[in-house]
Amino acid sequence: MVHVKGGTFVPLYGSDSTPVKVQSFLLDVYPVTNSEYLAFVSKYPKWRKSAVKKIFADENYLRGWASDLSLGANATKINNSPVVNVSWFAAKAYCDCQGKRLAKVEEWEFAALASETKANAANDAKFYQRSIEWYSQPNPTYLPPVQKSFRNYYGVYGMIGLVWEWTQNFNSAMVVGESRADVTMDRQLFCGSGSNGAKDVKNYVAFMRYAFRSSLKSNYTVANLGFRCAKSI
Repeated sequence: MVHVKGGTFVPLYGSDSTPVKVQSFLLDVYPVTNSEYLAFVSKYPKWRKSAVKKIFADENYLRGWASDLSLGANATKINNSPVVNVSWFAAKAYCDCQGKRLAKVEEWEFAALASETKANAANDAKFYQRSIEWYSQPNPTYLPPVQKSFRNYYGVYGMIGLVWEWTQNFNSAMVVGESRADVTMDRQLFCGSGSNGAKDVKNYVAFMRYAFRSSLKSNYTVANLGFRCAKSI
């Protein structure tokens, strides 16, 4: 894990410009890989393909795996690739068993603002363009190894350009300031007129992430959705 120094940032979405405070936290360097998740299900049988309850994961859970304890003929190609087709429940259980937790939305977004050289690259046109280009690309047949992904200022790999990632409070439509509560979220955020009051309407990638998260349910599994763990300090 790496240390992400806390601070404040203004979310690039939503209807106000209230700064969000993020406490320092620890974040996994890489998303969880297939081989790491295989070790997890080997130790905890209730999270295997054939055993997981449908209330905790839909029918596509670990869809690319050959069986409960086998990645199949393509194992050498995907051992070090991020595990996908895992539900929020499964991701949370994995992190819990490591003595960790899923990152909060505000923590994930705060860390994802970092480019290779800047802790906050929100105004870096090149960094923004790279994000846009990745979100516009179809999924590759095999996801690349996590070690070959983009490394940011904090030493975290793959925040952009690898997979979407589960967050602890993914079903909160937006990050809120200390003066607001999740129950008062801006419910117009993803409506046609919802972006009119956004802090930075050009940041389409932030809207994409929040729109995607808001479409999820805890037992959903998606072919390009993985996770990594965090830890409070």
